[in-house]
Amino acid sequence: MEHVTSDAISQQKDTSAHYPAQLARIVQFFENLDEEQKRENLILFAENAAKIVPQPGEVFDLQDVRKDEECADTVGVFLKIDPNGRASIRMTLGPHVQTLTKAMAAILCKGLEGLKPEEIVQLDSDFVQKIVGCQLVRQRSQTTYYVFNRIKTICLAWLRQKRSTS
Repeated sequence: MEHVTSDAISQQKDTSAHYPAQLARIVQFFENLDEEQKRENLILFAENAAKIVPQPGEVFDLQDVRKDEECADTVGVFLKIDPNGRASIRMTLGPHVQTLTKAMAAILCKGLEGLKPEEIVQLDSDFVQKIVGCQLVRQRSQTTYYVFNRIKTICLAWLRQKRSTS
C-alpha cells in the first residue's frame, strides 16, 4: 500500500489551485487517470458536445463562426456576458470536427462558465496537458489547444469592443 504524506496531498491540491473552481475540478479528475482512462473520459465529454450548442432564442454579445487551418471543420464560438460581467460560452462543431476537439469544447464550456472574460484571457493553457495527457498533446498539439485559443480570442475581441465603446 502506498503511503501518502501530507506534503503529497498539499502538492496535489496546489496543482490546480490557480484554476477557477469548475475547471480545477475537471483538471483534478483527469490528473488522477492513466492515459487510457483519460481517453475514455475524453470520449464521454465529446459525446456531450451536443449540450454546448446555442439554444433557440439565445442572444449573444459576440459570435465567431469559421473554419481554421488547425481544425477539420467549422467551429462556432458564441459569447454571452451577463449583467455582472460573467461569460457563458456556447459552441457549434461541424460534423468533421475531431473527437478531441469536441471533448475540449465541452470541457471548456463547462469549466469556464461564469468567469469574466478578463479571467479567461489570463488563464494559462497548462491545464490542457493535465486533462488530455502527454501522449495526446504530442500527437495532436494543435487540436488540444485550438478550442481554448478560440475562446480566448473571442473574449479579447469582446474586451476590445467594450473598451472602444466606453
